[in-house]
Parts: sequence; C-alpha cells; structure tokens
Amino acid sequence: MKIATWNINSIKSRLEHVLKWCEQNQPDILCLQETKCVDEKFPVRRFNAIGYQHIEVLGERAYNGVAIVSKLPLSDIVTKLPGDRTDIQSRFISATIDNIRLVNVYGPHGTSQGTPKYQFKLDWLKRLRKHFDKGFSAGENVLLVG
Repeated sequence: MKIATWNINSIKSRLEHVLKWCEQNQPDILCLQETKCVDEKFPVRRFNAIGYQHIEVLGERAYNGVAIVSKLPLSDIVTKLPGDRTDIQSRFISATIDNIRLVNVYGPHGTSQGTPKYQFKLDWLKRLRKHFDKGFSAGENVLLVG
C-alpha cells in the first residue's frame, strides 16, 4: 500500500498540481493537511475522475483542514480528536483502511512561546498523545501522518 502525505496549503490553489502528481505517482491513499476549504467545496469529483472514490474531508474556510483521499474503502471515520469537546479547528481526521488505522493531523503552529496560541499547541499535542496512549497498543497497525 502506497500512502502519501502533503501539507497542501490550499487545495484550491494547488489542485491541478496535486491531480497531476497523483496520476504520475499513483498513491493508494493521499492525506492532505491545510486544505483551507469547506467540505462542500472540496473537489471530490476531480479526485473521483482519476480513481479516488473514497474521500473524507474536514475543512473550514481559509484555515486548517484535513482530508483523506483513497482508492480503498474507508471505515470508522473520526473527525475530531477523541475526548475533546472544544476542538473547533479542523485538524484531525482518522479512518481504518485495510486493517490500518490512519490518523491524519494538521498540528497547530503555536507562534511564539508564552502566547495563547503556543499554549493551545501544547494542549492539543498533549491530547493527541493521550489519544495514542489510551487508544492503541504497540503492536497495532497505526500510522500517524501530517
């Protein structure tokens, strides 16, 4: 199974480049971060046209956003960091694909130490670590990308 991950920094701005790259490299799964696109505007049909029939997105306008674009079926989709009721930013999506748990994240930048954004980053990473510690064992097929 060939899996690629790419911080795209706007799917709208780079769509033609991404589609061409996918056609040339044929990943089974493409994980995107920083899509900067609401779910309804994600170019699902364009990916479908080149063989990617299974797509899950979690986006927002102008910021953040993650997507899993796959030739293989996706199941058990989760679109927020488990256990977090305040996760308002589109930064986490996970799915099971052929007995592999794929976790695609777009981690917070944090700007400078001592700022609220930096504290948000530390707290978010702590929640992500807790999710892995509680949710998975060392022998499981889990892949973290982003």
